[in-house]
Amino acid sequence: MTEILFYHLTESKLEDALPPLLDKSVERGWRVAVQMKEAARRDTLDAHLWTYREDSFLPHGTDEADFAENQPVLLTVSPDNPNAATVRFIVDGAEPPAVADYERIVFMFDGYDPEQLEGARAQWKKLKGEGHNLTYWQQTPEGRWEKKA
Repeated sequence: MTEILFYHLTESKLEDALPPLLDKSVERGWRVAVQMKEAARRDTLDAHLWTYREDSFLPHGTDEADFAENQPVLLTVSPDNPNAATVRFIVDGAEPPAVADYERIVFMFDGYDPEQLEGARAQWKKLKGEGHNLTYWQQTPEGRWEKKA
């Protein structure tokens, strides 16, 4: 059964919290898709991942670039899965594809954005009602993740 996690951003922005999680995913050999709603957001995040840390290289690409199927981390606005990802991050309130197609789904949402907060609550309720096991993680004041449910 798919592992489903909800990451509630309360202390940092997605641009700060997402890259370390992607780094860890790549270190574990996972193929990852990061799905968002808008192409402009995808492109901004793409540029950020190239420069977010001087001593880091996070191999990634977008669904608009050549060789999307070869990317260990693919930034996308589509529910498709061209890079055969087993882990999918859902950000900015994007509508997830079928969760059963993945080993792990991670919803990341901004706790100060009412639309994202409401969307995450709706997804939690829907997925819980379907019988999935869900975990909820919230940031501590230091920006670490703490399991709350």
